[in-house]
Amino acid sequence: MVKPSVLVTRRWPAAVEAQLAENYNAVLNTGDKPMSPAEFRQALKSYDAVLPTVTDTLNAEAMDVPGAQTKILANYGVGYSHICEPSARGLGMTVTNTPDVLSECTADIAMTLLLMVARRAGEGERELRAGNWTGWRPTHLIGTKVSGKTLGIIGYGRIGQEMARRAHHGFGMDILVYNRSPIAPDVLAKCNATQVDTVDELLPQCDFVSLHCPGGAANRHLINARRLDLMKPDAFLINTARGEVIDERALIQSLSFDMIGGAALDVFDGEPCIAQDLLQCDNLVMLPHLGSATREAREAMGFRVLDNLSDFFQGLEPRDRVI
Repeated sequence: MVKPSVLVTRRWPAAVEAQLAENYNAVLNTGDKPMSPAEFRQALKSYDAVLPTVTDTLNAEAMDVPGAQTKILANYGVGYSHICEPSARGLGMTVTNTPDVLSECTADIAMTLLLMVARRAGEGERELRAGNWTGWRPTHLIGTKVSGKTLGIIGYGRIGQEMARRAHHGFGMDILVYNRSPIAPDVLAKCNATQVDTVDELLPQCDFVSLHCPGGAANRHLINARRLDLMKPDAFLINTARGEVIDERALIQSLSFDMIGGAALDVFDGEPCIAQDLLQCDNLVMLPHLGSATREAREAMGFRVLDNLSDFFQGLEPRDRVI
């Protein structure tokens, strides 16, 4: 039997690439360079499956391929807003993602960012590395206590719930939740969380706000200038979701004029390009999209893709189908 042809758009963990090569006629992107729209169109004409990542842009231009050979886009990552859903449906493509396996590690990074920005860890490290530290003193880099504060979580899916578990059971934080749909009482009870009806209701009550909602057009600039104004002047904003969820221009204004306490970002609008004005904000912690960057999570994500491919090519409904 001829093995299905599969294109992997970026480098994946070696263990996963080895399994792909064994099970499929797999072509790997050994150069690890992002693909252009023209390269995606050619790929969709040539392979049975294409395996994109969350930083690939599969928009309408890249998917303008009548009669595409590709019938499944098995995405490496949870979010799939980078894939044009109307185009995928129009081409009759199945789209899958990789839920569950990265929830804990992404929540770990969100908690890391929260602690870093609250305790001014980024500023402290920059001072040390520049050789500017003059020693301990009572008023040096005074930060904000985390334990016992109120954390607002926007998007209470798997990652949001893991973040709540760390914050509530680890740091005694009170949890407020906004979610598009009602959360089951037993799920809220695990962290003694309270669900509110709107983002606007949540923001003024929180000392920290952590974003765990989907990206895409529906949530683009969900956090805008008006909503930043609703936050407490000493509150902190954490984002490990998608860069487009925050209006970065509005955030720069809020940070530059100390309208909020600070922010911590693992994702950026238009990454890897970073707005230069963000780099000038001392009350901002930035990481280069490290949410799932552990060996355990990245391998598990790849093997989850393999599970979905196996289902699909056996004629079964893939376990993580999203389109």
